[in-house]
Amino acid sequence: MTRRFEELAWADTDIGTVTLRRRWEPVTQQQIYEVKLDEEFLMSSLFTVAEEEMARLALSELGREAARVLVAGLGLGYTAAAALGQPGVEALVVIEALEPVIDWHERELLPQSPALMRDGRTQIVQADFFAIIRGITDHQPPAQPFDVVLVDIDHSPQLVLDPSHAPFYTAAGLGRLSGWLAADGVLALWSDDPPDEKFGMALDQVFTTSRPEVVTFPNPLTGGESANTVYLGRGLH
Repeated sequence: MTRRFEELAWADTDIGTVTLRRRWEPVTQQQIYEVKLDEEFLMSSLFTVAEEEMARLALSELGREAARVLVAGLGLGYTAAAALGQPGVEALVVIEALEPVIDWHERELLPQSPALMRDGRTQIVQADFFAIIRGITDHQPPAQPFDVVLVDIDHSPQLVLDPSHAPFYTAAGLGRLSGWLAADGVLALWSDDPPDEKFGMALDQVFTTSRPEVVTFPNPLTGGESANTVYLGRGLH
C-alpha cells in the first residue's frame, strides 16, 4: 500500500528548518516530493516544467556544443538534470548553499538523484552563490568562464528567500557575473511571477540581448493553466 505522507529528512540551517517530504497526490495519482523552509513551500515535483524548460531555452540560445554549465540552486535536481540532458554539455557545476539538500541527493532520496549524482560531468559545490558573485568568499572565477549560468533559487527577483540575495537582481549585481560567464554566454533565471519590468531593465543594461519567456503548463489541481517566467540574457556588454 502506498503511504499517503512521509517525512524523508529534515535539518536546521542558517535560514530555517528545511524538510523533505513525499506524499501521494490523489488528483494526479502519483508520488510528489516537496521541500519546505519552516512553514513555507519552496518547491514541488508536481510543477517542474519551467525549471526544465529553462535549461533547454538557455542551451538552445547558446547554440553551440562543448558547453560548460553552472547551476545556482540544486533543489530537487530537475534543472541540473535537464541541463545534463541537453546536447553538447560537457561539464556541470551546481552551487547549493544548503548542505542538507546536497546530502539528500548523495543519499539518492529524490527521483533525479541517481542520474545526476552518478554522471561524471557533475560537480556539486556547497557555497552561497550570491556571496560568490559578490566576491565575499574565497571562490575565484574559473580559468574558463561558464557558457551558461542557470539561476533557480529565489521565488522571483522581487520575492527573495534572504535579503542578502536582493543586490544580485540589479544591474550592478548582474554585472558581477563577468569572469564567471563567457562574454557571449547565456544567463537564464527562473521566476514564479509574471515578467517584471524593473528586472527586465536591469538585464538590458548588462546584456546585449535579453527577454522574458513565459512558460505555461497544465495545473491538474485547478484544471487550468499556470505560468512561470524564464528570463534570458546573452552577451555581456
